[in-house]
Amino acid sequence: MPQEPTRTDVHSSPDLDAIHAELSRFRAGFSTLLMATCALDGEPDASYAPYLEVGGDFYVFVSELSTHTANLIETGRVSVLFIEDEASAAHAFVRRRLTFRCGVEEVARGSDMHDSVLDGLETRFGGLVATLRALPDFHLLRLRPERGLYVKGFGKAFAIDDVQLARIRHVRESGRRDVPRGDAAT
Repeated sequence: MPQEPTRTDVHSSPDLDAIHAELSRFRAGFSTLLMATCALDGEPDASYAPYLEVGGDFYVFVSELSTHTANLIETGRVSVLFIEDEASAAHAFVRRRLTFRCGVEEVARGSDMHDSVLDGLETRFGGLVATLRALPDFHLLRLRPERGLYVKGFGKAFAIDDVQLARIRHVRESGRRDVPRGDAAT
């Protein structure tokens, strides 16, 4: 039986460097990411894809036969989710999760970056990637995180305002911020 979630004192000062290290370790435990995309007509789609992280960006190699691929290319936007497995979560209401709002751009086939990332995907996921490389309907897409949110429990939500500079701040339950923007990196 799951434990009842507990609320924590939201007025304590979290160690934001420790939170950044924790969310980095959390993210590193995944080989796939969940994606929420939307078509130009507003029709939503939820899906997933194996990914490779390079320089803080997520790269997915996806088929144009999939709905999410058209959505990613047409809108240039995606929300990415990493979420704790239900079996290891203390309670279903407090699963740790990390979301990013990302811009999307296609990596040109035949470019150095394209070949380098596909080599990395092949190293990580094996020979199937070599087969997929030859298929003309597959596209390499770069998902560039812009901002995010890491939630580790009740009263334990942390906004990531600047992914590249790792600016993180605690978010109160009411949605107001504990740490002013200019002090977020400290």
